[in-house]
Amino acid sequence: MAKRPNILFIMVDQLAASALPAYGHALVQAPTIDRLAAGGVLFESAYCNFPICAPSRFSLLSGQLASRIGAFDNAAEFSAATPTIAHRLRRMGYRTLVGGKMHFVGPDQLHGFEERFTTDIYPADFGWTPSWRAPDERFEWFHSMLNVVEAGPCRRSLQIDFDDEVAFAATRKIYDLARDDDERPFFLMVSFSHPHDPYNATQAYWDRYDADAIPLPAVGPIPPEARDPHSQRLYENYDRGDHRVTEDHIRGARRAYYAMISYVDDKIAELMATLDAAGLAEQTIIVLTSDHGDMLGERGLWYKMNFFEDSARVPLIIHAPERFQPRRVAENVSLVDLLPTFLDLAGGEAPALDGHSLTPLMAGDRAGWPDTVLGEYTAEASIAPIFMVRSGPYKYIACAADPAQLYDLAADPRERVNLAGDPAHREAERALAALVAETWDADAMTAQVIESQDRRRLVFDALMTGERSLWDYRTPRDDSKDYIRNTGALYDTERRARLPKPHGDDQ
Repeated sequence: MAKRPNILFIMVDQLAASALPAYGHALVQAPTIDRLAAGGVLFESAYCNFPICAPSRFSLLSGQLASRIGAFDNAAEFSAATPTIAHRLRRMGYRTLVGGKMHFVGPDQLHGFEERFTTDIYPADFGWTPSWRAPDERFEWFHSMLNVVEAGPCRRSLQIDFDDEVAFAATRKIYDLARDDDERPFFLMVSFSHPHDPYNATQAYWDRYDADAIPLPAVGPIPPEARDPHSQRLYENYDRGDHRVTEDHIRGARRAYYAMISYVDDKIAELMATLDAAGLAEQTIIVLTSDHGDMLGERGLWYKMNFFEDSARVPLIIHAPERFQPRRVAENVSLVDLLPTFLDLAGGEAPALDGHSLTPLMAGDRAGWPDTVLGEYTAEASIAPIFMVRSGPYKYIACAADPAQLYDLAADPRERVNLAGDPAHREAERALAALVAETWDADAMTAQVIESQDRRRLVFDALMTGERSLWDYRTPRDDSKDYIRNTGALYDTERRARLPKPHGDDQ
């Protein structure tokens, strides 16, 4: 039986596919991701299934749409009873490890991973629960346009502190895996916080980009009377005209975002160099993606939380040159396809969930691929469930509270013309509307969301009263087992930590 591959799963936060040179961006510098793309399979039309952090991650890890597991927003609990990629690979004999941002909410902070070697950057409690009962309430944790008007260079930031720690811990963990006696293949997930806002970067990365070269958004601000209702709600949540946003502000935020991409690209380079130095590169499949994108001022919108391309379309690159020839795949895929893909690559059977294994597409076999992606959104600035279907060239967005939207992305990649109600596209709209109705019960989901919000807000208020017991993950490092201690022969301790192993270990 062939040795099962190791898998290094790299996740970055809020990286729009459109911002990468591998996807056509002419300015951004990301040479490491370019190398992964050149030697791997790049999916040109990959989507998140929920355009905000936590539900997108829970959906990816479980292989299910977020609504099926109650992941309605960034403060929804990820149930310990939900099997994840880590649970499934671990049961197959994989060693499962994770570090970096996971945004797990609830007391289970492992979800099938044997080892978690960093804390998280975000809280694990219910404090960020929105309320559909108070749609006009503005929460202190919600995004603000201060991120845009205050964008620029910095000497240090909270996110740099975090991602520097993640990269250091992950590279050390790769060396540990190489010199460990545990012969199981590994599934190592490394999750960076960049290039998520706030839009700040150190001077060295900021200076990689010329201010005059930074492009303004291709689609400028949409007048209030012409905005779709959800875009207007987003504007009212994070802007409301509180700040005068100039072209210089927009260029500054985009410049910082590009700089943050270059920063995280260098962190990915560290991981790849460590794999090579540890002698693990040839037997390790590398998968790179993001949980969602960033609008970066397109249509006057920022961050994510909608189904326009820059928010919902993500990079997806699978680098396995020993198994698959480099190619670009045009078919529509999504993050729920990763669970069956990982199991397939590991030699297991994929369960019948919401995704499909991507390995046939990776091998060039397009026959039978459904070419349809489903998405949903019930978090900040929504007042009712929002559904998305991407099928063939069309994208359809439906919400009981808003008019429908239909775009032909082949003819209109910037989504300038809403074709909903256009007689020439009536059949496509009917088919996609029928798929939405067949997949979701909007009324039932609305009731579930409100009931979930009410429960979590009550629980959070109670747990913040009196003695507090936190769910935030704390690494269980035991320094008494590190380096040299009087628990064994000195030379044996030193030689076990040496890589490559001394020749005597081969005998």
